[in-house]
Amino acid sequence: MDLGLTGKVVLVTGGSGGIGAELARTFAAEGAKVAVTYRANREAAEVLARECGPDRGLAVHYDLTELASVDAAVEQVTRHWGPVDVLVANAISPGALRKPGKLFEELPTEDCASFINVNIAPVFHTVAKVLPGMREKKWGRIAFISSRAATAGKPGREAYGAVKSALHGFATSLAWDVGRDGVLVNTILPGLTVTPRVAEQVPAAVLERERAITPSGRLSCPGDVAQLAVFLCSAANGNTNGQFAEVSGGR
Repeated sequence: MDLGLTGKVVLVTGGSGGIGAELARTFAAEGAKVAVTYRANREAAEVLARECGPDRGLAVHYDLTELASVDAAVEQVTRHWGPVDVLVANAISPGALRKPGKLFEELPTEDCASFINVNIAPVFHTVAKVLPGMREKKWGRIAFISSRAATAGKPGREAYGAVKSALHGFATSLAWDVGRDGVLVNTILPGLTVTPRVAEQVPAAVLERERAITPSGRLSCPGDVAQLAVFLCSAANGNTNGQFAEVSGGR
């Protein structure tokens, strides 16, 4: 099936590793021009950009803690290839995770507030920067990479869950706002996904326990998320808008 992504300009935030890197590879395989953003690991982003193919990959600095960095990233992509056709918002700034043995009330409120602000306002800002070009062309796709933490909480992840839940409210309202301009907005909720970092940091026994209680019999890999994102952000998706899709094997 032709997904109609050849030549489309795709901005993948948080694209230098894990799920983001696989998103970039999968879009590039469909002929898209992919801007891979990084905050600190420039080398990884540049390697991935080269992997995307000649003039199909671009490493772009993007720091959620600085709105000026967001502006500069979108402007760099636009100068290089033209307006962004597809935005995949995958970046998240770490922090405000409660340590084992600590109570929620022991987590400084200012840490929670800072974490929520730095992971919400820049997403709003990024969307605002790319929307004019999408509206003008009467075509665009936006995918938010959220998490099952938005709907299935875990101890210690209160601020993280709040951020992901906020994305859901934003995506739902945005879908109503831009749908008639040919811009479709959807949200993907990965469950436990075995990225290289997860494989390295999570004990094998824990991964096996999670796999055993997953209806599909296996844990998700980054490619599972990327394949869904590519479809939702393609011309093959004609009218799926404002939806939330879990990639969790049925959990």
